[in-house]
Amino acid sequence: MPHPTSDAPGHDLRDYAPIGDGRTVALIGMRGQIDWMPLPGIDDLPIFGRLLDDDAGGCIELEPVGDYKVRRRYLARTNVLITTFMTETGQATVTDALVTGVAGRLPWAELARRVDGLDGEVEFRWRVQPGTSLKTAAPWYDDGGGRSILRSGLTTIGVTGTGHGPSPVGSGDGEGPGLGGGFRTAPGSRHLLVVVGTHDEPIHFPDPANVDRGIDRTVDAWRTWSKEFSYDGPWATHVQRSALMLKLLIHSPTGAIAAAATTSLPESLEGGKNWDYRLAWVRDLAYTLEALIGFGLREETHAAISWLLRTIRENGPDLHVMYTLDGGLDDGVRKYDVPGWRGIGPVVTGNPAHGQLQLGVYGDLFAICRAYVDAGNALDVATGRMLEMFADKVCDLWRNPDSGMWELPEVRHYTSSKMGCWQALRDAAHLAELGQVPGSSARWEAEAELVRAWVDEHGWSESRGAYVMAQGSRDLDASVLLHAFSGFDRGERMSRTIDALTGELGEGPHLYRYTGMREEEATFVACSFWRAAALVCVGRHDEGVAAMDELVTTGNDVGMFAEMIEPADGSFLGNLPQALSHLALIRSALLIRELVGDDADRL
Repeated sequence: MPHPTSDAPGHDLRDYAPIGDGRTVALIGMRGQIDWMPLPGIDDLPIFGRLLDDDAGGCIELEPVGDYKVRRRYLARTNVLITTFMTETGQATVTDALVTGVAGRLPWAELARRVDGLDGEVEFRWRVQPGTSLKTAAPWYDDGGGRSILRSGLTTIGVTGTGHGPSPVGSGDGEGPGLGGGFRTAPGSRHLLVVVGTHDEPIHFPDPANVDRGIDRTVDAWRTWSKEFSYDGPWATHVQRSALMLKLLIHSPTGAIAAAATTSLPESLEGGKNWDYRLAWVRDLAYTLEALIGFGLREETHAAISWLLRTIRENGPDLHVMYTLDGGLDDGVRKYDVPGWRGIGPVVTGNPAHGQLQLGVYGDLFAICRAYVDAGNALDVATGRMLEMFADKVCDLWRNPDSGMWELPEVRHYTSSKMGCWQALRDAAHLAELGQVPGSSARWEAEAELVRAWVDEHGWSESRGAYVMAQGSRDLDASVLLHAFSGFDRGERMSRTIDALTGELGEGPHLYRYTGMREEEATFVACSFWRAAALVCVGRHDEGVAAMDELVTTGNDVGMFAEMIEPADGSFLGNLPQALSHLALIRSALLIRELVGDDADRL
């Protein structure tokens, strides 16, 4: 890929490749630039946040001087990125890793950038420029003790390496001081740039030789994890990469799953739809658990469900839509006075959906617990009692309007929410029959039939030939496709709904979320994958497999998906990497393999 021209739109979201260490994620662009890396954790403010603030957001740059071409890939079965830079005078590779320790995640962030000369000579320049953490801190250079230290607020950044030639660089417009340097590669040469970070604590300066070995250790650690991953069915390469992307969003200190690695990347070029997804949604965890169980990954499965159940109890008695990654409740939205991606605001932390009633979340919770038990595990007594209480609560609540899966401000009787209540009651009865949950399974089964009767009467429109978005509406909503997965309907009505959705909301293999979104935002990646699997659920195997074949190729060059894809040009919108997008790919592949078999990708 050629070096981007200076007049190209800034920060093309398709250009980024994420790396991570289980605590934070860095986004690396095609020019070797890191425009996003919060410290110390993924949900903290970004000290390197040029993605949202071109002038003072901060970045880490490493690229050849002059024109060049780029080719990049992840090392097989890892989240370690290899970028090859090709110039008129030579070639060199950059290996990027957030390094892990001997016993797991390091107690500090350690970004290693190893540059190996291949042939000829390549002149590189680099810069480490801390930002203002969304205008909450002022960066400054600390030259005390002979160390290369940069500070911004409570965050400390250390820069070390081998053969990298560091020196302070002056402030630019809106920027504070930074460090920069340069070097020239030769065949067989090796240079190392290391950036370490801590927050509100001392900083450790690692021996560069240890960091160099640490890159190889990190590669081995990723490959050891991947060996435990069991999937050799259809679209295996894409499923493997999505699983590795998902692993980047698993918050190792707690086991929580971040919905995305970023905040405030807009869903609409008109602005306004900018949200923080660095929170843990019960919905995403339900889909993640299903995938982890399907892959035979025991540790992440147990950590995720244990964290969720403990978090629900500690923040009870209500079940919330989302939680912070450390197990608390989101305290609301805060806006920051920075421009945003390509000047499209607002830039925020927190999410306004934290206080909504979303009835579908009960279906997600019970699906988590059912999948865990059906995989051969058992619930504890306190969880069983809590689930009994929630099942009874669904019986009492399902007749109420809610905000629906899409977290809409208008409270209505959303069809997919009712289907989620049916799923919750059905799974509660199943768990009761297995002796995992006390209570009246007969009541739950009877109430589930009442929910189904409601959907049959109020959620189906014969004139539309589809399940509609809400009672009394003619709008369509792609979230009902999830209940081909749940088993609510895999028959004629779901098949007709797929056709109606495709006709009104479809664009090639892609799908918009619901009626009216074609004019407001791009297609929603997860919905497109749900449609492919739903086609297989209703027996239309060839169509579903063909859609999957096309969809798995629509990620970027390293297999990453954002929240949305503009079908006209394939550009990304929304936060990234987006857990729901990668989960939809994984879940659809798993379900299609279950229904069609391992030959699905050869139909």
